[in-house]
Amino acid sequence: MLTKQEIKDYLKRLGLEIYTPSKEFLSEMHRAHVEKVSWHTIDIFAGKPTPIDIKSSVQHIVNQGSGYCFHLNGAFSVLLRSLGYNVSLHRAGVQPTGKEPRMDSYHLGVSVTMMDAVIHKEQRWIVDVGLGDMPYDPLPIIVGEYEQGPFRYKIRPSEVAANGWRLENDPIAPFAGVDFDPEVVGDVEEFKSQHEFLSKSPDSVWGNLLLIQNRHNKGSNELRGCVFSQRTIDGIQKSEITNKFMWFELVADVFGEKLDRYSKLEKDEIWKKVIRIHENWKREQMKKTE
Repeated sequence: MLTKQEIKDYLKRLGLEIYTPSKEFLSEMHRAHVEKVSWHTIDIFAGKPTPIDIKSSVQHIVNQGSGYCFHLNGAFSVLLRSLGYNVSLHRAGVQPTGKEPRMDSYHLGVSVTMMDAVIHKEQRWIVDVGLGDMPYDPLPIIVGEYEQGPFRYKIRPSEVAANGWRLENDPIAPFAGVDFDPEVVGDVEEFKSQHEFLSKSPDSVWGNLLLIQNRHNKGSNELRGCVFSQRTIDGIQKSEITNKFMWFELVADVFGEKLDRYSKLEKDEIWKKVIRIHENWKREQMKKTE
């Protein structure tokens, strides 16, 4: 559990103050989190992965850092518990587009159970601030379709986790969906081996892919290497950011990542790697069109 000061500092990062637990405040925290605390692979890409234990994740976020699902959902879950919410952690698996659904524990799922004022009984909600471009608000674990800005989601029973549930992503999103195991796990230490692989293995996709994402009430932002994508109700706009100064300015202004924890030399190395991979990618794209 977090101390009163840690709760206050965490909520300050979100631009919020402490309120009595409610569905409304849960939604407000969720929206603030996915707007202000971006999902990213910067630290892994730079060779400086952050541990996923709760204490490290909370301090990292309070000190203007961020991360991916293990950091974001892990820290947010203990904030919610400390505020009095009934929180459960779950093993989950993200299904990349073109792949089969999976339950591999490479995603940390979170659910919150609380009284629903509309149906007048307890309801369980998917609370996930660690999926980058989805979702903006908590989603009830009730079979159906849900609309959030330009995004369309579906909740249905999972086919790979007995008695579990599946969150189907928007049709044009970068991955197909997420399956959740209903069994409750003790803490984020259950995911330590998965984090070790994703953050340190040469076979991990994140080691050579700098990806940053966040949400807002009208859509989402994504920076994939040097390609900046903005999604709204009108569609997706893409642009290449190959100027070093503009790239770091974008990372700071749009995604809230000033990278103050990195020295000038380290940031130079990040940029060299980003632009090198981007140029290699462009050459490959040109070859495909020849």
